[in-house]
Amino acid sequence: MILRKTLTNKIPAMTASSHSLALRILPVIGAVLLTACSGSPHGDLDSYIAEVKSRQKSKIPDLPQVKTYAPFSYSAFDIRDPFLPLLDEEALPEDTAKNDGLRPKTDRKPDPLESFPLDTLEFVGHLEKQGTRWGLVAAPDKSIYKVQVGNYMGKNFGEIIKITETKIILREIIPDGADGWLDREASLALSE
Repeated sequence: MILRKTLTNKIPAMTASSHSLALRILPVIGAVLLTACSGSPHGDLDSYIAEVKSRQKSKIPDLPQVKTYAPFSYSAFDIRDPFLPLLDEEALPEDTAKNDGLRPKTDRKPDPLESFPLDTLEFVGHLEKQGTRWGLVAAPDKSIYKVQVGNYMGKNFGEIIKITETKIILREIIPDGADGWLDREASLALSE
């Protein structure tokens, strides 16, 4: 309380003229203070750019010479045409030239294991009842299928011709590349 009275006695009251003078001087003082604080905000960047521009210029190497294309004249007309089949049907024996009797049986209902490639199937066991042996084959769809001689499996019309205790033997019919068919033997070994 005492301090407040002392301060009010010491500070004279502002008059209207001094108030208008303060309102005129205040923006000028603020502008002076702001310009004094301002400097280049990117001073370090400006100095780096000036240093890079003052460096010695290097020479860019010339482009390499373009080699001219030398045309090639094909003169091997007496050599076998690479786009013809390798099998010469006239040179083959009569029974293997077209093998007309060998064709896949397409007029039958496909077996479920024909929708899987042979290398994705796994022979996992066998069953035997009254002289008939059945093979157990695991497919990629996590199912176990029971097969016997005469069933088909694999993508190459593979017909099961024999089931032993250690493997399933198939006869596959594959295209020979000359509009004919070849048969080959394939097998699935018992997995451990």
